[in-house]
Amino acid sequence: MRRFLTLLAVLLLALTACTSAPDDDRSGDRWRPAPGLDWQWQLSGRLDPAVDVPVYDVDGFDQSAATVADLHRRGRKVICYLSTGAWEEFRPDAAKFPAAVLGRGNGWPGERWLDIRRTDVLEPLMAARIDMCRAKGFDAVEPDNMDGYANRTGFPLTAADQLRYNRLIARLAHERGLAVGLKNDLDQIPELLPDFDFAVNEQCAEYEECELLVPFVRAGKAVFHVEYELPTGAFCPQSRKLGLSSMLKRYDLGAWRRPC
Repeated sequence: MRRFLTLLAVLLLALTACTSAPDDDRSGDRWRPAPGLDWQWQLSGRLDPAVDVPVYDVDGFDQSAATVADLHRRGRKVICYLSTGAWEEFRPDAAKFPAAVLGRGNGWPGERWLDIRRTDVLEPLMAARIDMCRAKGFDAVEPDNMDGYANRTGFPLTAADQLRYNRLIARLAHERGLAVGLKNDLDQIPELLPDFDFAVNEQCAEYEECELLVPFVRAGKAVFHVEYELPTGAFCPQSRKLGLSSMLKRYDLGAWRRPC
């Protein structure tokens, strides 16, 4: 009888654990891109879905669920580009951001850094954006402007503030079953590597920083990398050696690409 009661208690505990998990947590089966995958990054112009690569990174607001589904039919995984560290005046949810969280311009027209310390304001807004990515069928999120603490934002942001916010964004993506990439923020890779499934980097070769991304490759996680100013001959040999997924793009991030 005691053995029966023990088994019953174990079964009840297991059932409780299963039913108490969040309904939308699909973290166990999320995509985990491996190093060396070719990719296309297109954020402007009419999307060209015919580039023969396994990974597309496209704008989460501009592209529809039908576009994502079409890319899936073509055998692509699709990353949802979002700006999570800066406000963009041209987004449909721009009016939901209170003036108190808007800082200096980040160098792009109509964009301003966010006060990432204000997670009480930003968490529900970013959760809604990531919900949009999931609803459209994306496989992953590329959260941009994730290194405000290293820039002149208008707020006294610290490295600790940035770690806290970046981990929040990663958690929001993972709770929704989506992979998430660390955008730039090279100095915090040692702390953030466990929280992110891949990396997205701009111009690490130009600034002689690509070796800082090697921990991602060693962990079996892809590094999606672009250069704008250097010819492919100047960075592709090192990219291949380090295991990066590299290509040359123009600053407008249209359809044109020249892969390594």
